[in-house]
Amino acid sequence: MNADLATLRENYSKASLDIDDVSSDPFAQFIIWFEEARNAGIKEPNAMILATCGKDMMPQARTVLLKGLDSGFVFYTNYQSDKGKQLDENPNCTLLFVWLDLERQIKINGRIEKVSREEADEYFHSRPRLSQIGAWASDQSTVIPSRSFLEQSFQEKTEAFGENEIPLPEHWGGYRVITNELEFWQGRRSRLHDRISYRKGSEGWTTCRLSP
Repeated sequence: MNADLATLRENYSKASLDIDDVSSDPFAQFIIWFEEARNAGIKEPNAMILATCGKDMMPQARTVLLKGLDSGFVFYTNYQSDKGKQLDENPNCTLLFVWLDLERQIKINGRIEKVSREEADEYFHSRPRLSQIGAWASDQSTVIPSRSFLEQSFQEKTEAFGENEIPLPEHWGGYRVITNELEFWQGRRSRLHDRISYRKGSEGWTTCRLSP
C-alpha cells in the first residue's frame, strides 16, 4: 500500500492566481471564489475544517459549516463540545476550505468570539425542527453506550416538546472568527502553486505572494 500512496499525485492545471488580479478586500475575494465553487457544483462548498488547540497543546480538527459571513466567519455548535472547550481555553483557530475539484483551498487564521444570543436564537429557529431537537438530545463529544441510547434521548425530547416551540439551549450557539490572515491557494503544475496571502495590520489589509 505504501508504494501505491507514494505514486498518487495530481498535476494541477485548471487555473492561476496573480496578486494583480485579486480584490484588495479579502472578504470580497472569498465571495468570488465561494460563488465560483457553488456554480461549479461543489458539494457543500460551505464545509470548512476547523482546527483548535486547548491548554493541553493537542490540536484537533473537524468539519463545520459556514453559516454567516460579515465581520468574520460564523458557525454554530454545542459550546460544551470538545471544540467549544478548546475555544474557551484558547480562542485562536484556523479554518480551511478545500475545493479539490477547482484545485483550490482557502486558509483563514483568526480569533473567535461568541455571537449574541439574539443572533444564535434567530439562526436556531431557522433550522429544521428535527435539527433543533437534535441539539437538545445530543451531549456532543460525551461518551454514550450505544446508538439506541441517542435515539431514545431524541425520542424523549421529541415527546417532551410536543408541538411547542423549541427554545434555544443554553449550551448551544455560534462563534464568529475575527480574521487576521487569509491565504488563497491555487494548484499549479510542477507543484509551483500560487499562494496569495492577506494580512491585517494597523493600517488595514496588505497582500503578498508566498513561495509554494
